[in-house]
Amino acid sequence: MKTKFIFVTGGVLSSLGKGLASASLGALLQTRSLSVTIQKLDPYINVDPGTMNPFQHGEVFVTDDGAETDLDLGHYERYLNAPMSHKNNTTSGAVYNSVIAKERRGDYLGATVQVIPHITDEIKSRVLSLAEGENAPDVAIIEIGGTVGDIEGLPFLEAIRQLRSDLGRDNCLNIHLTLVPYLRTAGEHKTKPTQHSVKELLSIGIQPDIILCRCEQSIPQEMRRKIALFCNVDQDAVFSSVDVNNIYEVPLKFYEEGFDQKVAIMLRLPAHNSRLEAWEKFVRDCANPRGSVTVAIVGKYVDLKEAYKSLHEALQHGGAANRVAVDLRYVNSETVDSTNVDTIFAGCDGILVPGGFGYRGVEGKITAIRYARENSVPFFGICLGMQCAVIEFARNAAGLDGANSEEFDQFSAHKVIYLMTEWFDFRTKHVEKRDAASDKGGTMRLGAYPCKILSGTRAAEAYVKPLVEERHRHRYEFNNDFRELLAQKGMVFSGTSPDDSLVEIMELPGHPWFLGCQFHPEFKSRPMDAHPLFREFIRAADKRAKKG
Repeated sequence: MKTKFIFVTGGVLSSLGKGLASASLGALLQTRSLSVTIQKLDPYINVDPGTMNPFQHGEVFVTDDGAETDLDLGHYERYLNAPMSHKNNTTSGAVYNSVIAKERRGDYLGATVQVIPHITDEIKSRVLSLAEGENAPDVAIIEIGGTVGDIEGLPFLEAIRQLRSDLGRDNCLNIHLTLVPYLRTAGEHKTKPTQHSVKELLSIGIQPDIILCRCEQSIPQEMRRKIALFCNVDQDAVFSSVDVNNIYEVPLKFYEEGFDQKVAIMLRLPAHNSRLEAWEKFVRDCANPRGSVTVAIVGKYVDLKEAYKSLHEALQHGGAANRVAVDLRYVNSETVDSTNVDTIFAGCDGILVPGGFGYRGVEGKITAIRYARENSVPFFGICLGMQCAVIEFARNAAGLDGANSEEFDQFSAHKVIYLMTEWFDFRTKHVEKRDAASDKGGTMRLGAYPCKILSGTRAAEAYVKPLVEERHRHRYEFNNDFRELLAQKGMVFSGTSPDDSLVEIMELPGHPWFLGCQFHPEFKSRPMDAHPLFREFIRAADKRAKKG
């Protein structure tokens, strides 16, 4: 088999950064002229995170093929600069769903269906599917979600234990990320959590080859020798994963540690030199901005920043492209009204309203948008943010009293946003119908769709090409019954579906920068290649900041 597999597990506690570590290692291996892909195995029973509350799970990342996935796939795409697909995210729910469907069809010929071998075989087949085809990658990194010892994660750990035996030691590598806390009162690092975590992993039958220690500061050599001794790994196979100011520094820190070199040696990978110039330049530009802008993000999930992870990163990319630091001011849309809007947005150089579902906080978003429109503050609306911009303009500029979305007011006389029951799917080339009463996980326009750009507009200035592809995740669309009226009042529809039936981008030409898009451009922004709309939004905010 051409592909080498790296399995990344985590211990002690969650949120240690397995996704970032996996993505950073993948990026380093790419700089060694290797092709890399990454897969996330999530132990939860949901088939996908599409219906999960953002406060519990964070952002739902959408791929080109319409898969709703874990936010770590956003890290994978940003660090590898390569699109992921449904194959790159698997959950316990999806695995069990597939096995049960096979059992119902009789695929197991009447056998008693069990966790071993049926569930573990299904997991293994999904892992090995990454190595299929002529374009199989040189390296596949498999991140196992959760923490070692979690009951729901045991089938995944058993599957990778079996794969080590199936594929051979030269083709598999186990990396264990664990916490090494620093106790300030004692003035030293503590290795006992790591020892217990590795002991738990050994009890499952998995011996880590490399231990990656999550820590506030680099672990001294003496402490590394102790970890190696008690965890039965080579002394040069214990590495630090230290806190950084900018997450894009992590590949550079790993390189300084020799992490990728050790992985390459243990997997017998080609001995190419790493080319890190692009990463070094990006980190250097981020650390040495020529100015700063303040952008307000007006949403209802602001208490959990992970709910807007890709958005946050895309704004940083736009800042780096303009050599400015982007200071984010998170504003809970439920707190915004006409009495405090001036105070809340004082000093803001740009206002961004992101996507979301449900009526809670919508009126606050509309109030914020009106403030941006009337005070010439650069505005960017994404998905629901674009829909709110249409509602605000219809109410306050076009005179449509009570204008609203069908999602929020089914009895509004002016439903400028409504639920389409069918549309032409440009990927499948046929009309798709949807039922609003069907499962919540299957009623949205998901994945990449083409968008035709109108020349002479802000959108055209940003994209510099007539046709683009962007990713969607929404149920409601702009109502074309109001298109002519809103155009007469000054709204420009600068992006549409190729057949002109769906509005994808709207903007106001008399404003310094006022643009809303129905899709999610943050999913396609990259560190060294900022998304055009984010780049131009930050550029407009920078102009306002310089004017004072």
